[in-house]
Amino acid sequence: MAIRTFSWRQTLCGLKQAVAWVLALSVAQVAMAQDTLRVLTWPGYADPDLVKVFEQQTGSKVEVTTIDSDDVMWQKLNKNKADDFDVFAVNTAELQRYIKGGLAVPVRTANIPNTARQLPRFRDLKGIAGLVHGDKAYAIPYTYAEMGLIFDKQQVKPAPTSIRALWEPRYRGKVLLYNGGSHNFSLAAQAMGDTTPYQLGNAEWPAVVDHLINLRRNAQGFYTQPEESVEMFKNGHTAIMFANYGSQQVQLLKRAGIDVGYVVPQEGALAWLDCWAITRGAKNTQLAEAWINYMLETAPGQALLTRQGLANTTSESPYLRAQDRLLWLEPVENVDRRAKLWERIIAGDRASKVLAP
Repeated sequence: MAIRTFSWRQTLCGLKQAVAWVLALSVAQVAMAQDTLRVLTWPGYADPDLVKVFEQQTGSKVEVTTIDSDDVMWQKLNKNKADDFDVFAVNTAELQRYIKGGLAVPVRTANIPNTARQLPRFRDLKGIAGLVHGDKAYAIPYTYAEMGLIFDKQQVKPAPTSIRALWEPRYRGKVLLYNGGSHNFSLAAQAMGDTTPYQLGNAEWPAVVDHLINLRRNAQGFYTQPEESVEMFKNGHTAIMFANYGSQQVQLLKRAGIDVGYVVPQEGALAWLDCWAITRGAKNTQLAEAWINYMLETAPGQALLTRQGLANTTSESPYLRAQDRLLWLEPVENVDRRAKLWERIIAGDRASKVLAP
């Protein structure tokens, strides 16, 4: 057996490398210690116990601000307000205007080693529309939900298979809908067979508006937040609901003792993918990257599943079947027009008035 020997120069070189690594680690910890990370996110994404662990790991402080709509997030980050936060959670469609406005900066993926824990489809950032611009990644996938159909098992037999179930006359006054123009126009277009529901052509608007007016006639009501939908479902004897929050609403309804079923329709489900991104005004990019890396660990991912009923990007979703197809949200052709027309539709206007300039 050959005995390998080392010269004093090799030993000294090894010691220098070890010392350099320790110093680099110490410098990184010092850079994060006693700094404050300002997080803008959605309820349930940064629970106090998870935040406490991160603070202990990094020696930093974390300030969490929660929002309940994309519009509120935009108000908090638009213009010079991006300097008020370091890291934020945003879906892939909304992310585009932050990139376009220079409010988000590229993420150094090499500094987020836990991406190796993610499922292959979430590691492929170029394969997800809107995440990579000019070979630079602007966000890291974190959680997602598909907008499926939730139904009362006693009233709806057999289980629905198509989005078109929302339009069935037998459910008049028993359909619960999400109060949002962008998603509902995409939903209607998809129900009409449109394979590109995020981009409506000029000739498509009248037919889609008519279809949404017909859907309004079936509506029991319109919700905004998942908790609100549970109360409306329970008190209004809902038969079927367009679940904007998907599996999160399923869990809330079951906790409320309501016997519901859940399906992803055969046309596929619109689906949002929330990612962590770093703001232009981040004071400590290293700390922001450390936060994103921590969010991909086991505990935060498990919290999403058990507490929120949301899927994470490191394990397979228990709410999806192998054949279920998801259509990740993309920017729509005209957010303002969709919102304006939707307000007219739920107000009860006729098609001619809805489409009036």
